[in-house]
Amino acid sequence: MKILKYVILYLILNFSALIIGVFLMNDGPQTAWYTNLNKAPWTPPDWFFGVTWTSIMICFSIYMAYSHKIHPSNKVKSLFLIQFIFNIIWNYVFFNQHLIGLGFIVILLLTIIIATFLFLLQKKLKTKTILILPYLIWLCIATSLNGSILFYN
Repeated sequence: MKILKYVILYLILNFSALIIGVFLMNDGPQTAWYTNLNKAPWTPPDWFFGVTWTSIMICFSIYMAYSHKIHPSNKVKSLFLIQFIFNIIWNYVFFNQHLIGLGFIVILLLTIIIATFLFLLQKKLKTKTILILPYLIWLCIATSLNGSILFYN
């Protein structure tokens, strides 16, 4: 039962980050600025982003619940907080402020933070480590999308 409590807590936190990020992006993907950018040919359709982030945050919430139970250190909590902030900030920097280069740096750092989670907790979480892989894989794709926009615009 205790693990369920942490899953719910992290679901609330992670989906709050998504909601705040969407609020701060100011209609981001629907703006003329974004639609007129040269994007990578592998850019997924708009609907894919919502499905992807929902799935990622469910998996990440379960991952964090187990992380909290198995390794409740300040290091893990600090990494989560930094991840939370960077996840929100990217939306604002990229979509609201149109700072593509800074957005690339933010998403690259976010990718490194998620990779750090994977390597830091892999031995303790064992097969549960698979729950963070969707987040890491998506961030690699998203970083390449941001990088492509930076390069071609």
